[in-house]
Amino acid sequence: MSKRSKAIALTGAALIAASSITGVLASSHREAPLISGDPGADNTDVYAFVSPTDTSKLTIIANYMPNEEPAGGPNFYPFDDTVKYDINIDNNGDGRADVNYAFRFKKHTKATNFAGIPTFLYNDGPITSLTDPNWLVPQSYDVFRNGVRVGHNLATPPANVGPRSTPAYEANLGSAAVHPLANGVSVFAGQRDDAFFVDTGSIFDLAGLRPFNPAHVLPLPAERRVDGVGGFNTNSIALQIPIAQLTRNHVNPTDPNDPHAVLGVWAAASRQKVKVLAADGTVHTAGKWQQVSRLGNPLINEVVIPRVKKDYWNSQKPAGDKEFAKYYKSPELSALVNVLYPTLPDARTSGRDDLVAILLTGLDLRDVGGPINLNKTGATLADELRVNTALKPNAAGACVFGVDGGGTPSRLGVLEADLCGFPNGRRLLDDVTDIEIRAFADGYGPVVNSFYGALTPNNTPNNTLGDGVDENDHPFLTVFPFIGTPNQGYEHTHHKLGPVLS
Repeated sequence: MSKRSKAIALTGAALIAASSITGVLASSHREAPLISGDPGADNTDVYAFVSPTDTSKLTIIANYMPNEEPAGGPNFYPFDDTVKYDINIDNNGDGRADVNYAFRFKKHTKATNFAGIPTFLYNDGPITSLTDPNWLVPQSYDVFRNGVRVGHNLATPPANVGPRSTPAYEANLGSAAVHPLANGVSVFAGQRDDAFFVDTGSIFDLAGLRPFNPAHVLPLPAERRVDGVGGFNTNSIALQIPIAQLTRNHVNPTDPNDPHAVLGVWAAASRQKVKVLAADGTVHTAGKWQQVSRLGNPLINEVVIPRVKKDYWNSQKPAGDKEFAKYYKSPELSALVNVLYPTLPDARTSGRDDLVAILLTGLDLRDVGGPINLNKTGATLADELRVNTALKPNAAGACVFGVDGGGTPSRLGVLEADLCGFPNGRRLLDDVTDIEIRAFADGYGPVVNSFYGALTPNNTPNNTLGDGVDENDHPFLTVFPFIGTPNQGYEHTHHKLGPVLS
């Protein structure tokens, strides 16, 4: 075959492979056909990490509603009153929720402005508190733990409209929306900056990675890296919960090998099965709840589950994920990388028990002579974000080789020996795109390879693969809820550019 014929064949194969994956590497933003048309119920990201400001507590953040344009008035982006939002914790490794926090929201729309005139406005003056009468569409919510209401009529903050409408946003509104619940639990629900960072513009263009543009089957020169979700907001639900209230023995563990130390976390959204559109423009729902979205580990429904199974996967519980194991063992993404980057060493496309361990059971380093159980929960295959709550971070959020309080956080988490990072839970700073690309491409790097040897090949330069976007475009908060201030509608910038890559 001539070089030209080979290039044409490779390009055709690339097109076929790429077209079969929906939402490649966009965390969980619009990842399945049905949920892409239902943003109010769309899980985008889940984070779970031992709180660096109080290591006796676990922080869980579940984000919904992707790609919120900050200037999207006058309605902006309230939580959907007809959706039940859930955060689930599994403390015995069976893939089922032992602790469930459920959230229901309610808008309180005012039909008239301050003069009693019917209005289209979101606010008719500056909003300087959560009870400010100038806010014409406030929203509140109730919180339920295992079916028992533990928070009632709690206020969300408004959207970050602009300097006239929402002055001193974080001081006046964002921080005020952190509410205490009983027994040391804190909760926040409201608009935040989208903490996910990824070059979606390049990745959606036939899985392009700008740092590796010249190696692509359809090569391009080096270009500036771009955060494709930079400048957009999302809706966040955040909990900070004493770990002893989540473990099955009700103790805050300090030994990583404690069988009670590892928790599995996932979020979900459900709708009632009956929806009635009334002639007066109102909507009424009834009937049993049906799960329409879920998320544990990042990128699973995007790059592991095939298109024809995506909506079905969203409707299922983690306890039944054994039926999807074949897609982890023979990952389409690995084959796609092999086709699109023919000059790179080929990744394995079958027998990928390493991915099953990382993403469906957790890892026990003792299985290969290591010192601790990182986050294995047992034999049940379940998509959960697993976090070992006995690995206590320092004030910056890092722990290196299990040493409490040691080291500086690494965006590559466990790949660079920071055991408080992904896949042991997920912090806001963790670069899950680069981590998972390297795992699927068999480029684990020297740290993991030193433990797992031939089970986790360390192909070069696969162990440097990434999209070039290594951090979020806005800083995170240093206190709960940690996720950054939402982008302002009046003044914001999308797709922040990085330096030219060579």
